[in-house]
Amino acid sequence: MSRLLRKLFIKNYDNVRDPKVREKHGYLASIVGIISNLLLAGLKLSIGIIIFSMSIITDALNNLTDMASSFVNLFGFKLANKPADKKHPFGHERIEYIASLIISFIIIVVAVVLGYTSILKIINNDVTDYSNNAQNIATFIILGSAIIIKLWQGLFYRSIAKAIDSVSLKASSQDSINDGISTAVVLIATIIEFSLRQYNVHIDGYVGVALSIFIVIMGIKLLIESSNPLIGISPDHQFVKNIVDDILKYSGVLGVHDVMCYNYGPTKTFMTAHVEVSYKDDILQAHDMIDNIEKEISNKYKIMLTIHMDPIVNDSIELEQIKKQLKVILANCDKDNNITFHDLRMVNGNTHTNLIFDIVIPYECKKSDKEILTFINNEFKRINENYFLVIHIDRNYID
Repeated sequence: MSRLLRKLFIKNYDNVRDPKVREKHGYLASIVGIISNLLLAGLKLSIGIIIFSMSIITDALNNLTDMASSFVNLFGFKLANKPADKKHPFGHERIEYIASLIISFIIIVVAVVLGYTSILKIINNDVTDYSNNAQNIATFIILGSAIIIKLWQGLFYRSIAKAIDSVSLKASSQDSINDGISTAVVLIATIIEFSLRQYNVHIDGYVGVALSIFIVIMGIKLLIESSNPLIGISPDHQFVKNIVDDILKYSGVLGVHDVMCYNYGPTKTFMTAHVEVSYKDDILQAHDMIDNIEKEISNKYKIMLTIHMDPIVNDSIELEQIKKQLKVILANCDKDNNITFHDLRMVNGNTHTNLIFDIVIPYECKKSDKEILTFINNEFKRINENYFLVIHIDRNYID
């Protein structure tokens, strides 16, 4: 169904890296959400007020917040697609993440208010009215239909979110699925209360409180997920690996390290990398190769790639021996975590030899930087007292 709607309403719907196409996907998902949530909220609110069911009213108002969330998504996608300007040179795509945060806050606030209302119903011992059989049947039909619509809505959002890699639509998808579960709980509670009404069993208020707690928990989870891209998270491992593998295919490239990836929105990715070439290569030819790599990789993956060229010595027997020794030392330094190195250079002097290199320490490593540096220095002193180490500690900025 989602593919059919995308085909009908979005031209070139498969070209999701195009910001305009991506924006139209957001519009489509938002409009579907507004229409379906308005319909569900109207039906649930009507029947909830008629029979005075707090859990149904809670569920209805939750659908109204979903409709408000769809409006937030709609404006979020519109604003996110604004071109870059003087104050925002990287564009406005991160507005989509802010829209997701707003949705999360709306969910939490409404859930708290509805929980308070449900508690009042328990305190006041208000009773749901099941005297009209026609209304009861309508209630069951509306709630049953709402479950199906909400689950479909969640899957529809998820499909669009996956296609365009949208954080806000992922949040809306999870929220819709949660709503389907909530409505199912409301339906079960309504059937139980209706079936046991002669025994004065009143669980509607308690179900409303439980649903409110459930919605608050889900809202907090969505809040955390929405915050992560703004704080900064590691990029997709496979995405980076594919780029590095493609760079290594170029003749003359000896290695790639110090890869860093910056995300300024779903389609605004900036990447930097250090590419190793032989020190014997002609500098103009090597520079031309680097320019070609930047251009071709950027076009293929729709990113902004900047490469720093690192000339390395690759024919020194002594340096190769030092590399082997360094690998062993790092492996012994922390056997539980893989500490790696790069940019190893050797500068010979009259009294000592400088060994200059970077080490990459995993975040999981329990040892302090000082402990690691002390261990490496002590091990190299045993090998050759004339080695003087200049070590730069690096971190892995990709997953």
